[in-house]
Amino acid sequence: MLTPPILPMLAKAQNDIPRGDGWLYEPKWDGFRAIVFVGGDQIHIGSRKGQPLQRYFPELLPHITAALDQPCVVDGEIVVPSAKGLDFDALQQRIHPAASRVAMLAEATPAHLILFDILALGERDLRDERLDTRRETLEQVLRGNDSIALTPQTDDADTAQMWFTRYEGAGLDGVVAKRADQRYRSDQRVMIKVKHLRTVDCVVGGYRVHKDGKGVGSLLLGLYTEDAVLHFVGHTSSFDAAERRALLDRLRPLEGGTSYGEGRTPGGPSRWTGSKDLSWVPLRPELVCEVQFDHLQGTRFRHASRLLRWRPDKAPSACTFDQLEPPAPFDLADVLATEAASG
Repeated sequence: MLTPPILPMLAKAQNDIPRGDGWLYEPKWDGFRAIVFVGGDQIHIGSRKGQPLQRYFPELLPHITAALDQPCVVDGEIVVPSAKGLDFDALQQRIHPAASRVAMLAEATPAHLILFDILALGERDLRDERLDTRRETLEQVLRGNDSIALTPQTDDADTAQMWFTRYEGAGLDGVVAKRADQRYRSDQRVMIKVKHLRTVDCVVGGYRVHKDGKGVGSLLLGLYTEDAVLHFVGHTSSFDAAERRALLDRLRPLEGGTSYGEGRTPGGPSRWTGSKDLSWVPLRPELVCEVQFDHLQGTRFRHASRLLRWRPDKAPSACTFDQLEPPAPFDLADVLATEAASG
């Protein structure tokens, strides 16, 4: 049987859902990718980078044993559902060094495992078999329960488009498209992911210097609450050398002031950032820019946003949180019970 670590097969981003014969579509789950090795009572859960995760999700282990009673290796996503959809904040909190904290969170915010591929069954390596064949094998092997489920899948692009729109409120990232004849290729971007992208006008409340010390590394973005307090919501970066220097010249006259002094400020070092230099320079909140982002984590951008344009026509005070009205919530069970397999 295959042994850990095995890195998962990856996806590359695309703006539109691909159409045509030979495509299979699945919801894109918002959680931790997991390669699960099942061998009797021995279970190993590997992260996207191959690191062990099983100690952080002890409540999943008996459910995995019950759902997969044959030695196998499966691919899926660990998620934490809530009344408002998938809760990535709660999921992140599950990675904690203290065993007592892990035990408490396992009871307070139990995780679920959504499966979408199988890499091995017993001594049989399935990675060179077609995706649609692997899916049939997984359907035959899996005995789902309240905590372990099989992801919906369809071969109809219109159904996938409906999922993309309808289930955003469940916290799903978008849609993943895969070729039916695709072999499993670890650490290769051979699938397609289509993610939700939105735009918002933000105030530039500060910046961080680039790691080479020459110019701006990232702009620190903020939005106002109803009581006119500016809160940090994320950053935008990926500037080339000339842009970094030009930005610094533009921002220097605005240095100083309270910026995020009264609201949420850019974070400092944590167990996620290590010793990375996270010092920042506050600015008078006078510049407005429009950025594109993919996902909110609470009231912040999960990932770096993309700078689209400057908005000299918009007043900073008009950059408020009401631009980020969330989609209507959907329950995890509603997604899993959807009209999934149409091919």
